[in-house]
Amino acid sequence: MNYLVTARKWRPQTFKDVVGQEHITTTLQNAIINNRIAHAFLFAGPRGCGKTTTARILAKVLNCTNSVNGEPCNKCEKCLSSASAQSLDIIEIDGASNRRIDEIRTLRESVKYAPTSGKYKIYIIDEVHMLTTESFNALLKTLEEPPEHVVFIFATTDIHKVPSTIISRCQRFDFRRIEMSVIKKLLKEIADAEGIQIDDLSLTFIAKKADGALRDAQSLFDQVISFTGGNVNADEIAKMLNLIDEEIYFAVSQAILDKNFSAAFEVSKKLYENGWNFTDFVNGLNEHFRNIMTVIICKNCDLIEEAEFYKQKYLAYKDKFSEGDMLRLLAYLNKLQNELKYSSNPKLKIEISLCHLIGLEKSATISEVLDKLGNSYSTPKSKTDFDSSPGFNSSKQINAPISNVRAINKGEIVVPDIKSFVTPTLSPTADFSEVISKWNNFIEQVKTDKFSFASVLLNSNPVDFNNNKIQLEVEHLEDGDIISEQKPYLDKKTKEVFGKKIELDVTQSKKGSKKKTNIAQSIPVKEEKEKGQYGNLKNYNYINKNSANHDLSNNNSKSDAGSDKSAVNNNSANESSLAKAIIEQLGGREIKK
Repeated sequence: MNYLVTARKWRPQTFKDVVGQEHITTTLQNAIINNRIAHAFLFAGPRGCGKTTTARILAKVLNCTNSVNGEPCNKCEKCLSSASAQSLDIIEIDGASNRRIDEIRTLRESVKYAPTSGKYKIYIIDEVHMLTTESFNALLKTLEEPPEHVVFIFATTDIHKVPSTIISRCQRFDFRRIEMSVIKKLLKEIADAEGIQIDDLSLTFIAKKADGALRDAQSLFDQVISFTGGNVNADEIAKMLNLIDEEIYFAVSQAILDKNFSAAFEVSKKLYENGWNFTDFVNGLNEHFRNIMTVIICKNCDLIEEAEFYKQKYLAYKDKFSEGDMLRLLAYLNKLQNELKYSSNPKLKIEISLCHLIGLEKSATISEVLDKLGNSYSTPKSKTDFDSSPGFNSSKQINAPISNVRAINKGEIVVPDIKSFVTPTLSPTADFSEVISKWNNFIEQVKTDKFSFASVLLNSNPVDFNNNKIQLEVEHLEDGDIISEQKPYLDKKTKEVFGKKIELDVTQSKKGSKKKTNIAQSIPVKEEKEKGQYGNLKNYNYINKNSANHDLSNNNSKSDAGSDKSAVNNNSANESSLAKAIIEQLGGREIKK
């Protein structure tokens, strides 16, 4: 007999042999026992998890003449012909190669004919998602109301590509990935039956590489046996499959504990020399620290999918890291996974990232810090009375118990009752000095609410207090307008500070109220030499010379009526010349007289 691969040789022939899908096989068996067989089934799930195998077992048991408890007998003529793929009543179609509408039209015509020998005519369409939209539409009517003797079984790995109109006409069963422990157990049974020696670590390597697909695991199993012969060694498997050594991950975690930065470059060198993929290394390192976190949180290794040898090594990290440390490490590794895809120099990126991981300091929670602080402050210290006499023993005095200290009783603690909070208020006969004493506090509170408005109050000066009014002098009239606009706020704030609402009566200070006889009296000019269209300005601190000439000419005009006309003309010319010179001096800005 020709050689059969493990996946075909050990293909399950009954529902009991299907591993990892008990939720589906039990449902199908009960449906057969209770004679509640649907006209269409849809099996969806990842590759290598038993969809096609379950479909074949279901088709075989539907036509079996001696089925027991929903299982095929595998002895009758119908079961034997189904197992050898010679049954005319079980038609298996590949959806990828028969996806056009012409094939579906042929199928629609063939379903009208009765089965040749069995009870049902079963159509198994594998990879049904490959059918075209037109093919699905042509199948809708037949799928909804097929003949009584027809049963459709669809299998797909991409359920989202199947139209919802097809899904709604079928009983849907979702297959799941097979657990690593189940794969290891089945491979061990196959190895024992075949007379092959294989250890637990080798089975772990194969099962992890399969990633939940039993067919992949069985294919790798055949490949490993061909490479190693009858005695399978874990080192040879790692070399053949180019798997990253698990010890390298433990070297990284130990380097983080020891703060050994040189280990980062040693690990990077080993990865590069062995030709290991840097992305696979980061993924494995991520899983490694995830395993450590499960040990720290659960205090056991039940959630770790590793060989027993490595599970014991993970248990050693139970008290060496905290949950906060693990979260920081995993967050950094997740970020590294995305950055590594776009790195032009992965080796350098790995070295820098490992140095970052090693350099991370241990974290502590706030409660731990507070506990440490509390312990440091709560350490009892005995009171020592130093004596200068020769017989004084300081060690005995320090360690001597305190005899004059007793615990206080709860009844001895007197807590005063606070009935209500009394707002501080000004006395009815409050004078100006009492207002002045609280004025600075009032400005400080305003400053916390409105800083710019507080600067206006700082430039003001309270001069009198009468009838709940503070006479306030301001230097500029604009400040008075600003204070008036803030009246609602001031009423509320004065009531908080002074205890009652106080109005602010604003007046302009005498210095600000003097009439400016000449525009140039309050305009400073830089001391510089400038030549303008209207003459030279030399060494002026304030332009008051023309103003003085102007006043002098006015006095002369009163004494000498005959020269009045010439004096006015001279003053007008001087004033015009002066104004234009000031405009030039200030950069051409207009001056409001």
